[in-house]
Formats: sequence, C-alpha cells, structure tokens
Amino acid sequence: MVTKLTHRVAQRPSGHSVVARALSKQGARRAMAARAGGAGTATLGRWSGPVGPVLGSIRVPGGALGCRAAASTDAPSSGSEETYEYQAEVNRLMDLIVNSLYSNKDVFLRELISNASDALDKVRFLSIKDPSVLEGNDDLKIEVKCDPEANTIVIQDTGIGMTKAELLESLGTIARSGTAKFMEAIKQSQDASSGDASLIGQFGVGFYSSFLVADKVRVQTKSRDDDKQYAWESAVGSVSYTVAEDSDGESIGRGTRITLFLKEDTKEYADHMKIRDLIRQYSEFIGFPIQLWTTKSVTKQVVDEEATEKKKKELEEKNESVEDMEPVMKTDYDTVWDWTLQNESKPLWLQRPSEVEKEEYDGFFKTTFKEFMDPLAYNHFNVEGTYEFSGIVYIPGMAPFDMQEMQDARNIRLYVNKVFISDKFDESFLPRYLSFVKGVIDSRDLPLNVSREILQQSRVSRIMRKQLVKRTLDTIKGIKKREDSKDYDTFWEAFGKNLKLGVIEDQENRENLSNLLLFVSSASGEGLTSLEDYVSRMKENQKAIYYIAAESKDIAATSPFVEDLLKRDMEILYLVEPIDEVCVANLAKFKDYDLIDVSKEDLVLDDESEEEKKSSEEAEKEFSDLTTWMKEVLGQKVEKVVVSKRKTDSPCLLVTSQGGWSANMEKIMRAQAMGDNRAMEYMRGKKILEINPNHQIIKSLKGSRDSNASSMVALMYETALLTSGFNIESPRDYATRVFEMIEAASKSGSGDAAEKVEAEVVSEEKGDKDDPWK
Repeated sequence: MVTKLTHRVAQRPSGHSVVARALSKQGARRAMAARAGGAGTATLGRWSGPVGPVLGSIRVPGGALGCRAAASTDAPSSGSEETYEYQAEVNRLMDLIVNSLYSNKDVFLRELISNASDALDKVRFLSIKDPSVLEGNDDLKIEVKCDPEANTIVIQDTGIGMTKAELLESLGTIARSGTAKFMEAIKQSQDASSGDASLIGQFGVGFYSSFLVADKVRVQTKSRDDDKQYAWESAVGSVSYTVAEDSDGESIGRGTRITLFLKEDTKEYADHMKIRDLIRQYSEFIGFPIQLWTTKSVTKQVVDEEATEKKKKELEEKNESVEDMEPVMKTDYDTVWDWTLQNESKPLWLQRPSEVEKEEYDGFFKTTFKEFMDPLAYNHFNVEGTYEFSGIVYIPGMAPFDMQEMQDARNIRLYVNKVFISDKFDESFLPRYLSFVKGVIDSRDLPLNVSREILQQSRVSRIMRKQLVKRTLDTIKGIKKREDSKDYDTFWEAFGKNLKLGVIEDQENRENLSNLLLFVSSASGEGLTSLEDYVSRMKENQKAIYYIAAESKDIAATSPFVEDLLKRDMEILYLVEPIDEVCVANLAKFKDYDLIDVSKEDLVLDDESEEEKKSSEEAEKEFSDLTTWMKEVLGQKVEKVVVSKRKTDSPCLLVTSQGGWSANMEKIMRAQAMGDNRAMEYMRGKKILEINPNHQIIKSLKGSRDSNASSMVALMYETALLTSGFNIESPRDYATRVFEMIEAASKSGSGDAAEKVEAEVVSEEKGDKDDPWK
C-alpha cells in the first residue's frame, strides 16, 4: 500500500482569526512531522543553494511553505503589546525566487549539479569515519540525461539521499539549506578534522531554479538510513507539493534523481548538445565525474566491397583460387548513444605551481579562453590568511584585432569551489587598463548575492582586486626583465597604450607602472627607451626629463623647441601617440626628476651664469620697445611678447602657458567628436611669442613701425604658429601675405636682372661684331 501525503499552503488569513488559524496550522504541521518520524531529527539533507557566504539570506519565518503568526507568551498581562511573526504569500514568494533572483535560465543546471556535488561530498565525508556508508555503490558520480520526445531532463547522483523527514525539511521549507546545516554539524563535531568537505550551497533556494525551465519537477530519493524510496513532486504556480512512497519507480539504490518536465518555451534544454555546453561552461571542474547521455562515434571494421571485388578480379586474372580469399576491410564510424564524461579538465589553480608543467598552463589557457597562441607569461598564486583564494593570470601573446573587443571581453572567470559563477564583473577584479589580462579566480569567501550572479562590494573583493593588480604588474615586470627583449617589445606593441592609460587612472600603482613605460627619444634610434634608461644617460648637471609632444618623430625632431637641447646634446622624449602627453602630464615626476614640456614657457635648461643673466637683461631692455609694439600689432592673439633665452636659429616661436594645453593636445581635443567647446576655451594654453634677439629679421624690425613692418610681424606670427604645431587661424590671410611677399620678391628679382642685362647690351667693348643680333 502506498502512503501519499499532500501538503497545501493556505492563503494568508485576515482579521482577528490570523493567530488562531496560524496556530492551528502550526499544530497540524508538527503533528504531521511527528507522524512522519521526522520531528526534531537532525538532518543531513542535501538540497542547498548558491556558493559562499553572504551578508544575509532569504528566510521565511515559520519554516515551511506556509503562513504563521503567534502571540507572544511573554507579553504583559495588560495585553497592551503582542508579538506576531511575518506572514508570507507563498505564490508571490516562489515567483520572486524563480523570476527575480535569477536573470539567466542557464544557471538551473549549475545549481542542480552543485547540489548533486554537495550530496556526493557529504557521503564521501561520512565514509571517512564509516566506510559502510558506501556499501552497495561506491561509484560517486552525477548523470544527466535528456529526452527530447518526453521533453524532460533527468539529473541523478549517487550521493547521500534523503529520508522522508529530510525530504520534508529540505524541499518543504523555502531557504532552508541542508548543506548549511550539515556544515554546522561538522564544525560542532569533535571529528571535524577527519576530512575535508568542500560543500557549496548556503541558501537553500538553488533547487527552486528548476522552475525557471520546468513547469513540473519530480524528485525521487533513497537514503541509506531508510529502507523506502520516496518521491516529491510540485508544479509551477502550485501552493502545494506531494510526497509519496515511490514503490513503483525504478530503484535508485542510494542518491537522488530529479526529473524536470520542461516548459513549452524551454524545449531547447532537452537537446543533449545544449546541456553539454552548459556543463562545460559552469561545472567543468566539479570534483566528481559528470556523465552525459550523448552521442559519440565508434569505429568498426566493415567489408570494402569495391576493394574486395578488385582483389578478386586480380586473382582471377592470375588464375589463382578465390575461394580462400580474405575480404578487404575498411574502417567505418557508427554514431551511438552512451554515457560520456564531460568534466575531464583539472582545476590547475588548485594545484601546487611546482606540480604543473608549462605545457599544461599553455593548454589550459588555449582551451579556457579559446586562444590559438601561447601566452607571453602567467602567474599562478595562492593567497592565504584571513581570506583565501587561488588563481592564475595570463598575459596574452597578442592583442585582439578590435580594441573594443578587449574592452568588452570577459577575461576574468570567477569560480567558487570549482563552480563557475560568472565572467561579467566589469572592473570588480581588474581595472579597465588591465582588461587584456585573462585569468581565473577561485574563492570561498566571496560575497555573492543569493543567485550567485552579482558580486557584492566588500573588503574581500577589494583585497582580491589589489592582489590581482599586484600579481599582474609583477608578471609584466618579469617579461621586461627577460634577457630576450623581443618578448617585452611584443607585449608593448600589443598593450603599451593600456599601461599608459593605467598611469592616468591608477594613482596607487602609478610609480610601478612608470618603470614599465617606453617612449621614442632623440637617442633611441629606431627603437624605444624606458625612463630608467633615459635617466642613466642624463648629463651631469641635468635636473629634469625633457619631452615634446608631436604627431610624428620627424616633426618632433625638427621642431624649433628642441634646437637648443640638441645643441647641448641633451636627450628628449618624443611623445608621438595621442595618449602620451596625458600620461606624462599625470606622471609629472619620475624618481627625483620632473618631466618638463619644452614647448611651455619659462624653460630653464641649466643655471645661468652672471654673465648670461646680464646679457639677458640687456637684451630685454634693448628690445623692450619692439616687444611692446609687436604685442600691440598682434593684440589678443598672444598674451605677451618676450625676448627668448633659448639658443635657436628661428627668429621666433610660440610657447604656451604652464597650465594650458600644448599645441599637440589642442589638436587632439579638437578632434574629439563629443568634445566640450567651453572646456576647450578654458583649457587652451595662452600663447606667448618669444623672439630671438640675435636673428637678423628681429634686428631689422627694431626701428621699423610702418605697415610693411606690421605685415612682417603678422607673417612671422603665423609662421610661428605652423612651426610650433598650431593651426593657422586664417589660412586665407596667411596665403595672401605669402603671395604678396613672393610677388614683391619676384619684382625685385626681375628689376635686378634687367639692370644687369641692360648693362651688358650697352657695353660695346664686350660686343661681338659678328653677332647677327647686335
């Protein structure tokens, strides 16, 4: 005779009958549990939810899928205060768990396999003390089978199973975690040190993710502690579930079988290939074998009719007997259904680095991240202390073809107890500039939300982020220190801009990043130089690192700003990438040396002698009237006109104020599609015209104040705009002045030539009597 119990949850009562109805339900539930033999029994139930501890968990007061309220027996006799427990709308609560906790339906399989792994881990743990626990079936495994015709998925394990009482407790109480209770029992046990139970679940809601894809779920379970096998069944939208002795079902022996009856809109999950992909994505590193009922190709030997006939003819032509001839065989392939292991990969990050070969690291990198090139470097680490976690970070051998692809990449894969959680954590683990780094992290201490999809901000995640950044930068330093510089050249070509971005964004690691930077310089030839190497080549009295930003190395090398430094044999950094100038401006200092832009005002290359100071003062006095007049001619185009202290061959050049943008930066900002014109006007550097007192053009202007002199000043200013890297404000006016100058020069040249020709014609002494043109 089959005993069947149906548990139904009443809707929330209202009015004065709340307490009475709840108390009566409470008494009925207790009586039913007592009849089931489960009252007060310590459970080793297997059903659990997501990975790792969190700040809080979902709990339904009263335990079972019901509503309960009770007046406090300790209330004052006056009756002025009563205590009630919260009510729960079970339909609404189940809807929240199924449709609000989880954003991705795919995770249902991860949750159920994690639960099965917990059940296997529990029975393995108990078998350490009592080996008889595994009697009859010591094969610990998980099996998954899809049936497209029946539209079902079956997940079965050979774990600990559940008694009837445990079934009621674990699946009849939302948010009750059998795993969490088991872990508490282990901690309280004196024999806790006898084994290591790597259990996953904590919240007791993972099982209910089944209803993301199924409209009905059946659970069949058999515990070693109970001679009978039981079946639990419930459907979407139902406020009840049934529990019955499963005498008609197929015997499990020990463990649990879950059958999901899929919804009409989730039939794709009945495809074994879809399930295979989900297992490999989420549960590839589960410690117990996961077998999937799927197709595979097997070889067989069959007769090759064509080859056999050919052989027969050859024998007949030779008049040889064909009676004893062996047929020619060939290899053919059959597609058969069989159990196939899906999680053959090992979690390398949990092994000791000394036990893993380079080939294994490279193979793991290619397999996990779908790469075809070996990584440039890797770092395998285990962090122990208050928080423990393990991981591997990889530096790829090449950058993606699309930089946007690198920004959107999911390169850090988070595992908790070898269960894949997510790779969608934005900048939770690595900052934006290290988005090219690939790796895996595994930790039991991560604060995830109940669905295990969102990483909560906490001290743990901040510590992990700091450690990952440190390990990554250490790995890059290791590449730079290699004897073969080609490896770092390869890295820099692919990811150099990322490190420059890091100098801008990561103030905490700015100093470490500065040691990894490379730039073009006047002394680097066709290669690049580091700031460390620049400092090692500095002149004895040099007090700063000098740089200039330009569009190319050739433009930078021929700029009037570098003439004086090159004459002094000083090295100059050429910042030829758009990000370079912002990077260096944020760095500001390397070791004890300031980084100085030679295109800015007040450039002092070394200490002036008394004689040089006196000479400069005299030049300023001598040309004070000219600088004042030139400022009047140019008006608001320049902030001021000053006598330059630079030793240059140019008559003049335009420098910018210390706080504003350089000419190169102004061009870059103008090119921004979403640039702010107001900010551009504010940040644009004020132009200062420096004149060379030793140049002949400047000396010729000293006493001139006519219109020609004014035109010459305007032309000099516009020419200085070009040579200093600025855009000409009015190209048409500039072209007009240039053409006028060319025209004047051509007329002057023609007049001189005419005079010379005329002088030769009137000279009879030089004439030729035989010349017919005379």
